[in-house]
Amino acid sequence: MIVRAAVLPHPPLLVPQLVAGATEETEPLRRACLDAARWLAEATSRWSAVAVDEVGSRVIEPATRGSFAGFGVDVPVSLAELAEGEGRTDPLLPLPALIAGWLREHSGADEVRVRLVTPELDPDQCWLVGHELVDALSGPEPVALLVLGDSSPRHGDRAPGRPDPRAGEFDEKVRDALATADADALMDIDTELAAELGARGRSAWQVLASVAQSSGVSWRGAVDYSGAPYGVGYHVARWEPAA
Repeated sequence: MIVRAAVLPHPPLLVPQLVAGATEETEPLRRACLDAARWLAEATSRWSAVAVDEVGSRVIEPATRGSFAGFGVDVPVSLAELAEGEGRTDPLLPLPALIAGWLREHSGADEVRVRLVTPELDPDQCWLVGHELVDALSGPEPVALLVLGDSSPRHGDRAPGRPDPRAGEFDEKVRDALATADADALMDIDTELAAELGARGRSAWQVLASVAQSSGVSWRGAVDYSGAPYGVGYHVARWEPAA
């Protein structure tokens, strides 16, 4: 049974070793992400993650190791508590899975199973994935849902992509939907606009919306962080069933 859900971004800058002198500037986002991850771990040490990867949809099992070496520093991570020699090492483990493992390690969770979806997944397909997750995790054991996705990289002069004046309003609507656990609003995100703005987290957010819609219970939400450092929109939010 899914007992809590957290929405986080997955930029490399969350890992202090990867940002060198910019650790102070990135600390508010990092702290919000770690606080949300620890909140998940307080409820259960077993996590299921949904994240976006353009390579294709697949599942990465917990007995997997990886490293941030491809991002400049060899910071090893694993998706579960593994003894030396256990598990398999994937040298091409995608960034969201690496971040899921890093968050797991820094929050005290035992394991995280990562389901990757493509950024092009349409809302109907996102609904099916969310419905399948609810069915698969419907047993008596509590499970936390970690939803990883970045928003538009087109905010202002620091944007890594070409600045787009529509990015601000887009992310305000995403923030408001996350803050109020408004699953309908997330499912209604304009997929074409999200693609034009480079908001790749859209499909992961819509999987979360489907989970809420398929769970049969009402949810409440709160946003811990919403901003666009370095011109990229990031949101950190917590959802849980309403009492």
